[in-house]
Amino acid sequence: MEQVMELSYALDTFYFLISGAFVMWMAAGFTMLESGLVRAKNTAEILTKNVALYSIACIMYMLVGYNLMYGGDGGSFFGGFGILGSADNSVADVVGGGEDAPYYSNLSDFFFQVVFVATAMSIVSGAVAERMKLWAFLAFAVVLTGVIYPIQGYWSWGEGFLYELGYSDYAGSGIVHMAGAAAALAGVILLGARKGKYGPGGQVNALPGANLPLATLGMFILWMGWFGFNGGSELKVSDVESANAVALVFTNTNLAAAGGLVAALILAKIWFGKADLTFALNGALAGLVSITAEPLGPTPLLATVIGAIGGLIAVTSIVLLDRKLKIDDPVGAISVHGVAGIWGVLAVLLSNDEATVVGQLAGIGAIFAWVFGVSLLVWFVIKMVMGIRVTEEEEYDGVDLHECGLEAYPEFTRVEK
Repeated sequence: MEQVMELSYALDTFYFLISGAFVMWMAAGFTMLESGLVRAKNTAEILTKNVALYSIACIMYMLVGYNLMYGGDGGSFFGGFGILGSADNSVADVVGGGEDAPYYSNLSDFFFQVVFVATAMSIVSGAVAERMKLWAFLAFAVVLTGVIYPIQGYWSWGEGFLYELGYSDYAGSGIVHMAGAAAALAGVILLGARKGKYGPGGQVNALPGANLPLATLGMFILWMGWFGFNGGSELKVSDVESANAVALVFTNTNLAAAGGLVAALILAKIWFGKADLTFALNGALAGLVSITAEPLGPTPLLATVIGAIGGLIAVTSIVLLDRKLKIDDPVGAISVHGVAGIWGVLAVLLSNDEATVVGQLAGIGAIFAWVFGVSLLVWFVIKMVMGIRVTEEEEYDGVDLHECGLEAYPEFTRVEK
């Protein structure tokens, strides 16, 4: 019996780590997607932001964030304080703990959680692209990954007050994706639009990305990584019930992405007369965001419908934010992760009998208010201290040269003055 328990512990730990590695690979997906959807002269800075934010997230979550989110009973609003330790479960803990025995390594839990934090910050990167100062962005990354995200994560996954209210969010449509979008929205409002994006009389000018093959690769990497994102959130795979649950989560995640892409593609054709690739890519991602709050409850057909609705919502939101509200989001991150994230949280009610309207609305309201409000304050302080926007000349030349001192495509991006 003891050998069975040890083997089960080892298997669940290994599954947790592999799932975390899949989610870590999503950092590459965000990097490729964003660098493909910005102009060539801003590519190197996007690459720099993404590799840096991932590293900052890992360090800050180790120093502060993990304990704020899971550090014991700190009350209803945050966990404890302290730096992550290296102590882990012993054989005695595993085989002698009875019903309370751990079924995976503590450090595997940290690794899985930290890559979620980086995902939330990656959402911000694309929304503020092409006009934000690199070091202002990285300063904000320190605060979001170390404090803002972990505190609201504790409210639900750390069994804080949202958990007590019955808020249900399986893998983070609200906790991760809407939170990242709320932080991005606060930054975009203070930052303003890119030069030339909006003209007189309500004119909206397209500023197309430089590399759609790269953006498509990024979407597929994210799609693959999402199997770890949602599948790993089952937390174990070592018994029949859990293994079947993981299989259903994988299936529903995949179908939601497919539904989102097809729905977005059809809507683009009807609305604009063209099968717009960028809308298709964002439709798939919106489908993935939509199913993340509850990938275990729906049937495969319902999961496809949830993803399709997410794709339709994301395309509509991208157009309205751009054309009506003049919110300049180069990659559509606020719509894909924020608006579709809200839909995902509400869609839990379609298949989870234990979820309540009050609990889901409370989660949406509390998470958005906290992340948006505190992020707006932090962005404002950074703006006052060091500024958040590059100069008009730097924006014209491209932030690659001025922020990074090099270009991603030097043969093609030389600006003649």
